[in-house]
Amino acid sequence: MREFMRITKALADENRVRMLLVLAKGELCVCQITELFGLAPSTISKHLSILYQAGLAESRKEGRWIYYRLPDKQAPAAVRRAIDWVARSVNGDERAAQDAARLKKILQMDPVALCKRQCRN
Repeated sequence: MREFMRITKALADENRVRMLLVLAKGELCVCQITELFGLAPSTISKHLSILYQAGLAESRKEGRWIYYRLPDKQAPAAVRRAIDWVARSVNGDERAAQDAARLKKILQMDPVALCKRQCRN
């Protein structure tokens, strides 16, 4: 029951659902996610922490940067089903399509420069 409640809590926010959808495109640096959503870094970190605690995202640290990705095939079945359900449920959503288009542009940016720019702001 606890796992189910963590997952449903994580999915109860539009920004977290959108984050799951962009993480389906591949591993992203927190700076890239922050750039995409235009939210404060602390807000992004809180959302990612909730996804992580629910098992819906994994992270790794490399130097100063933290990267997030969807869990691998070893994740619990409930997590894999939840991620699949989200992807199927919002397939074709206009906001998700806009995020995907913006993400393509962000992925073309130098991540180091992007992170430095965000640190200055």
